[in-house]
Amino acid sequence: MPAVILYGAPGAGKDTVTEALTGLDPDYRIYQRLKVGAGRTAGYRMTTLSHIDALRGAGDVLWENRRYGALYVVDRPSLAEMSRVCNPVLHLGQTEAVGAITAAIPALQWVVVWLWCPRDIAVERIAERGTGDLTDRLQAWEETEPLPEADLSINTAEVCPVDAAAKIRSQVNALRC
Repeated sequence: MPAVILYGAPGAGKDTVTEALTGLDPDYRIYQRLKVGAGRTAGYRMTTLSHIDALRGAGDVLWENRRYGALYVVDRPSLAEMSRVCNPVLHLGQTEAVGAITAAIPALQWVVVWLWCPRDIAVERIAERGTGDLTDRLQAWEETEPLPEADLSINTAEVCPVDAAAKIRSQVNALRC
């Protein structure tokens, strides 16, 4: 099965485009990263540091990063299992993560999508979330590098979520031909 990476800064539209994509086609499902720490729990598989250490010891951590006072992990067993039953959609915000994950499971057909928007739009979107960490998210926005080598680049201030989802689905379908 193909897999999709939605790469982008906070406020770029990863959640919104994923919602549109999964609404368009139930074969797409969000990959829930493991998380240790405070903050949002929805959309994550909450776990412990000892569980992460065990995954590290087995060589099953494909990517990990710390942000917003928490540890986030993409693990091989859950991603491999998910890719057997659906098209996983991963949310990433570091260029190094894209390379690490696509290289770790090269048998998957990866479609990498760079979602972006102007800073003022991101500020509005982040503020609307009401998570109380606007400053931290804007710092992450500033630190998120462009990804010009992505298969698709979508400015979510100009392309509605349903159209973005359709473009992504079309790119994935092109792999199957």
